[in-house]
Amino acid sequence: MFGTPTALRRYASLLADASVPVIPVDDAGMAGLSETVSPQGLVAVCSFLDVPLTSVSGPLVAVLAEIQDPGNAGTVLRTADAAGANGVVFTEGSVDPYNGKCVRASAGSLFHPPVVRGAPAASAIDSLRSSGLQVLAADGYGEADLDELTDAGELAAPTAWVFGNEARGLPDDLAALADRRVRIPIHGRAESLNLAAAAAVCLYASARALRSR
Repeated sequence: MFGTPTALRRYASLLADASVPVIPVDDAGMAGLSETVSPQGLVAVCSFLDVPLTSVSGPLVAVLAEIQDPGNAGTVLRTADAAGANGVVFTEGSVDPYNGKCVRASAGSLFHPPVVRGAPAASAIDSLRSSGLQVLAADGYGEADLDELTDAGELAAPTAWVFGNEARGLPDDLAALADRRVRIPIHGRAESLNLAAAAAVCLYASARALRSR
């Protein structure tokens, strides 16, 4: 742990564990260690917490397929955690969940559900389906309507939601691997929802259905 004198005084209760070595640094040293313009004065060196794909199972999993914006990815991770997801899978081509901006956007949720990184997308879908989950791909042009699936009770089944790239959506070959391509109904005049909002709607719809099961 590295900290400025001011931060070490402010967060003294966090540093009470004598097993964690603490190295004081000045403001210039902290600026060099941190990626942010206005660091809070503490930087810790931590081990990665990601897990193998085979250790993730339902009843609710989020798959981030080629999501590249770290702010979006961190927000989806935070949303999945809030919805009670049992794991979050970052596929190949997605941003690293340990990217500094992604970590900050997750607001601590990186340390809660199991996180898989760099998994081949097709292998991730096969593994989750083999563990008993239905695979639903969020797609603005999907043939299935989220409200209709909810009313029919189909979201009460263990589910892996697959969310695609911010601009391109899901590649056709990957969307074809899903059991359903699901669109969120747009009741107003907006063209679509952004990635984080769409993920929140889908994950919470499943969370509510699973809780009612």
